[in-house]
Amino acid sequence: MWYFAMALSGKLTRKLVENLGAGRHGDGGGLYLVVDPSGARRWIVRVVVKGQRNAKGAPLRTDFGLGGADIVTLNQARDRALEYRRMAKQGLNPRFNASREIPTFEEISRQVHIDRMPTWKNEKHGKQWINTLRDYAFPKIGRMPVDSIGQPEVLMCLSPIWTDKHETARRLAQRIKIVLDVAKSKGFRSGENPVTEIKEGQVLPKVKVRPKHHKAMAWQDVPAFYADLKTRDAMAAKALMFTCLTGSRTSEVLGMQWGEIDFDDRLWTCPADRMKGGVVHRVPLTDEMLAIIKPLVAMKSNYVFEGQKRHRPLSNMAMLMLLRRMQIEGVTVHGFAR
Repeated sequence: MWYFAMALSGKLTRKLVENLGAGRHGDGGGLYLVVDPSGARRWIVRVVVKGQRNAKGAPLRTDFGLGGADIVTLNQARDRALEYRRMAKQGLNPRFNASREIPTFEEISRQVHIDRMPTWKNEKHGKQWINTLRDYAFPKIGRMPVDSIGQPEVLMCLSPIWTDKHETARRLAQRIKIVLDVAKSKGFRSGENPVTEIKEGQVLPKVKVRPKHHKAMAWQDVPAFYADLKTRDAMAAKALMFTCLTGSRTSEVLGMQWGEIDFDDRLWTCPADRMKGGVVHRVPLTDEMLAIIKPLVAMKSNYVFEGQKRHRPLSNMAMLMLLRRMQIEGVTVHGFAR
């Protein structure tokens, strides 16, 4: 009964676990909540293994990670700490005898994806991040406990695509490394990250990749293409005309809002979070550019180029459909879309 009571009581409370500042905070019985300066919270338990000595001959006192506080609750941490103390009292080293509940690689990956959603540049980037792991890592190591993944398991994911899909493999390696680093920070792993070991050991062959550039429309075809767009009333045609004149990416044009336009200074300022390079981009507006967008003010939309749904930007699909229609009609469009 004494052990049972110890597992359910202590100095900490759920509210304290959520709000305590950086440092090591004791719950009693060797259980501690460690709060890093970054705000990350994890559990550790300190035990003295009966009858065992360290290298200096002193009683063997060891700290063990029990997992992150965002995954392991206070009561679960107390239960696991009690299990470790019982083993230590019996002379058993918990490092070799504990039966911890270790999450799988896929479980940690999906949690990392959720936690980082606010940081994605856009929804598409977020989906690409998890889809790369879904397609190339989960089938091979997704169900494995995250603490059992080493170099051989990582190589199972990377080797088949290292040369044929090198850029994908490179991104996959980065994402596996992030997942394993997060798992370590939560107390589920220890030691060097196998992705780092593979890179530093040059285990995989060097691959020279030549950049593949999209074919551009021949400049001789641009005047006819633009003239054809001017005959069309579709919103996609106006957006394409504006894209031609500014030399911007279609994503930047489609997401353009009226707040980015300064009619007095004749300037379009595209914010950093919508630029591929992450740097603010300013585009002077010519008479032709203004002639395209000024009539659209009357629509009173949030976006300059509004789609079919009110206050929603024109979709990239609408532009592609227009290009396809023009192509069917015999207009040269090859190499335009980016």
